[in-house]
Amino acid sequence: MTTQVSPGEQYPKISMSQTEQIALALGSNLGDSLTILPQALTHLVEKYGLHLLTHSHWYRTPPLGPPQPDFINGCALLAMTHSPTDLLQILLATEADFGRIRKGKWQPRTLDLDIIFYGNERIHTPQLTIPHPEYHRRAFVLLPLAEIAPDWCDPQTGVTVKALAQQVDGSGIMMVGAI
Repeated sequence: MTTQVSPGEQYPKISMSQTEQIALALGSNLGDSLTILPQALTHLVEKYGLHLLTHSHWYRTPPLGPPQPDFINGCALLAMTHSPTDLLQILLATEADFGRIRKGKWQPRTLDLDIIFYGNERIHTPQLTIPHPEYHRRAFVLLPLAEIAPDWCDPQTGVTVKALAQQVDGSGIMMVGAI
């Protein structure tokens, strides 16, 4: 059975006693991004057992770096029992399953999945930094994240996502609606 995802919809609750809530940022600017992003969420649920709690609308955003197509971005809240390093491997495998080829920073991609928050954890290893080190500067992350988790506090600063979103320039970012 395929899980249908709609922005802002609350999905069935699960026991949180052995799970961790995570915030993910999703992006795509190659292929049919408006199809790829919800399919990626479904893939994470069906293949890896993550529990989708809710997700934002999708937003068209200008790219960073060299000239390339606009991105479609959004955020999702999920619950799962995987460790942060296992989650990173799941996300990298999912990107590969959707045809992502890593060619360097700020390159076009079929799918980009970033861990923004892993509960209230603060992690800094050579492979993984949580909270995501740049999220607080990126309107394309903060605007959709504020839509679904405005009161989530950055575990490093204690500042809410809503307050951070109010501090970034969101010009050029447009909601493209529900899928």
